[in-house]
Amino acid sequence: MEALLVSAAVVAISEIGDKTQLLALLLATRFNRPLPIIAGILVATVFNHALAAWAGALIAAWVGPDVMRWVLGLSFIAMAAWMLVPDKMDEDDQPKSMAGAGAFLTTVVAFFLLEMGDKTQVATVALSARFQSVAWVTAGTTLGMMVADVPAVFLGKMALTKIPLKVVHTVSAVLFLLLGIAVLANLGISLEAAVLSARP
Repeated sequence: MEALLVSAAVVAISEIGDKTQLLALLLATRFNRPLPIIAGILVATVFNHALAAWAGALIAAWVGPDVMRWVLGLSFIAMAAWMLVPDKMDEDDQPKSMAGAGAFLTTVVAFFLLEMGDKTQVATVALSARFQSVAWVTAGTTLGMMVADVPAVFLGKMALTKIPLKVVHTVSAVLFLLLGIAVLANLGISLEAAVLSARP
């Protein structure tokens, strides 16, 4: 259960202002069909994050616990620094028109591709390596994505303009920093408690 809660909280906070959230906004504006877009986000996220969680579990199985602790701790700290860099949608990231494809299929393809190498996918790999639970981490990170992206689909630009992105990114960076320090120090504290204490 800790893997689910921590993964959901980490990704939900990290996703705010992320490229994929901006993509959700663009798709909602283009198609004006929220339900197929939300279904597409769900399908793309489950597949993408399941692959990432599986990769994280494989890494954890190959590397010894001491090395893994350093890799994870430093990865979380690097993610903390990365969170302070705001995302922007490049022209290449814009959803491409696909002949005969509707809102659902366009969303699945665009989200899956844009999520490759994105912050939330990297976080999913690290979280899976930490908890060694592909199912719970995939469920948690998918839940976190939906919590962040569904309001963007329904509320559009208002959802992004009302949220202080700088504050959210700072909180997210602090969260990753706490996770990194906890892993490196091998503290006996619950990571769930660290997440809850870092929430605004």
